[in-house]
Amino acid sequence: MPPTSRPLRKLGFLTIGLFDEADPRRGHESTLEIIELGERLGFDSAWVRHRHLQYGISSPVAVLAAASQRTSRIELGTAVIPLGWENPLRLAEDLATVDVLSGGRLNPGVSVGPPMHYDRVKEALYAETADAEDFGYERARRLLDFVRGKPVTDFSGVEGFEVFSDRVQPHSPGLGSRMWYGGGSLRSARWAGEHGMNLLTSSVVKAEGPDDGTDAGPDFAEIQLSHIRAFRAHHPDGDDARVSQGLVVIPTDSATPAQRAKYEEYAAKRTPRTTAPQGPARLLFAPDLVGTSAEIAERLHAHAAFREVDEVAFALPFTFEHEDYVQILTDLATRLGPALGRQSPAA
Repeated sequence: MPPTSRPLRKLGFLTIGLFDEADPRRGHESTLEIIELGERLGFDSAWVRHRHLQYGISSPVAVLAAASQRTSRIELGTAVIPLGWENPLRLAEDLATVDVLSGGRLNPGVSVGPPMHYDRVKEALYAETADAEDFGYERARRLLDFVRGKPVTDFSGVEGFEVFSDRVQPHSPGLGSRMWYGGGSLRSARWAGEHGMNLLTSSVVKAEGPDDGTDAGPDFAEIQLSHIRAFRAHHPDGDDARVSQGLVVIPTDSATPAQRAKYEEYAAKRTPRTTAPQGPARLLFAPDLVGTSAEIAERLHAHAAFREVDEVAFALPFTFEHEDYVQILTDLATRLGPALGRQSPAA
């Protein structure tokens, strides 16, 4: 088994936070309980997905504000906030506020691009400016500037009894270094590196360029590895620039037979999309990793991109039950983490 060149330093997990429309509080409470469990199990980070007009977390910053008051150590991240739905100035205020409340534990992950189904939602989202909105990297650059404390206005000082600042308040000095970009293309990886962000990689990449003509088709791990190396080549910190990998990983060490069967069926249904690039964007999906921690560790050690990182945020499957997530998280922390060489966090 080839060793990883970078010992695993940070172990995290990612959840979508599904809920029942008839009882949304229960689903949100389940997400908070899972984050609390993650802290007790010694995870370094917990991340939440972002879903608009679906039955998942639509306001991750609000959820993480709540989580910040129920935890004390674990880092809290978003993976990712689609900036097409956001005003960068207002978002910068929310992020800084939650970072202050958490004691500097927030790790905001963002991405750019037009909102999903934009033609059907643009009148509700940007009624007066729908055709003028810019959904490119400039939106992310503005957010970075605001978070990092650059002036947003030429006015500051006292007006009557009120005092005004020329930059976002509160200002959280360390937050700018904890901004992440969720990228699945070479262009995004380069951009994130050039702007001093951290890089979130996931189980989806763009298979750019023609196929190599082999029956095997494009290789997910090699594509992801090329993104990581391009990111670091363009980042001021070079090889020390932070990258977190987010594959779907489901250990079965303590699972019941019924759970194991469910997990294997879930992965099998998703396997066909991993065999070739999907759609006009040529999206390539990584296979879900299901098995014992020893089996998963062996597959990860053989994964070219995994060998290049020392942080992970393993993604929890979308549609499982709360007790399934408890089992998976417990095995991730107590079985898979040690199998990957992660040292137990200090008490």
